[in-house]
Amino acid sequence: MRNGSAITEFILLGFPGIQGLQALLFIVIFLIYILTLSGNGLIIFIVWVEPRLQTPMYFFLCNLAFLEIWYTTTVIPKLLETFVVSRTVICTTCCLLQAFFHFFLGTTEFLILGTMSFDRYLAICKPLRYPTIMTSTLCMQLALSSWLAGFTIVFCQTMLLIQLPFCGNNVINHFYCDVGPILKAACADTSILELMGLLATILVIPGSLLFTIISYIYILSTILRIPSATGRQKAFSTCASHLTVVSLLYGAVLFMYLRPTAHSSFKINKVVSVLNTILTPLLNPFIYTIRNKEVKGALGKAMTCSKAHHAK
Repeated sequence: MRNGSAITEFILLGFPGIQGLQALLFIVIFLIYILTLSGNGLIIFIVWVEPRLQTPMYFFLCNLAFLEIWYTTTVIPKLLETFVVSRTVICTTCCLLQAFFHFFLGTTEFLILGTMSFDRYLAICKPLRYPTIMTSTLCMQLALSSWLAGFTIVFCQTMLLIQLPFCGNNVINHFYCDVGPILKAACADTSILELMGLLATILVIPGSLLFTIISYIYILSTILRIPSATGRQKAFSTCASHLTVVSLLYGAVLFMYLRPTAHSSFKINKVVSVLNTILTPLLNPFIYTIRNKEVKGALGKAMTCSKAHHAK
């Protein structure tokens, strides 16, 4: 046990050293947050009202959009507070809750993206059997399994984390409650938790990445065997959006975990965290709709119906 009084709150530093830019950053990130909620919410609405989009691919996309809404909501409100107050305080319980939801939703995102790669594998490599394999029941089971697995992995660690006494340094040099600084503030042995976190990270990130890579090796080999250029282009277009999102997410995460430790590395990691928690959820709706004729058609149809309704 380390000497010191028990911690009842943590202090989030956010981005120190940006004097004069707080107002601008507040406005930019607030607008990004609104666009993220609107974009992902719009995807869910369009898929819900358009029967042609009620397919396995868009079902998993709705799960991803729903997840992104709450993923950003766990972080951005408190981040915005760091720009308007001189000392951003968060109670210990609230900090642990934020950490739980952040990592629960983040873990689930990797699993859902892995499930989406499996869906694309079946659609392209097993097109004739795809409707009989990827039934609505299996879609629901795969989505539910992703959510339950993400919840269980993080919940087990959180149950151990909340039992720790905290009496160390309560300053977190981040814009959200990251597990690393929380463990450093603990007054007890955290080796078991650190080991569990390492095993969970290896299981989820490299594990889901390997599964996705294997799926895309089969997908690409199947696409290359398609005789017509039009057929190859059409097949690849169904995977392009998912592949872009996967590249952004895994690229940022692998950069943080594989980068050599250095004095300035944590500052760079914070910037990469912004990409993961703020920019990627914003870009996902645009990535999935910008070249998707089905979604753009459904969106145009919804806007036309809305205009016709207002005209009456």
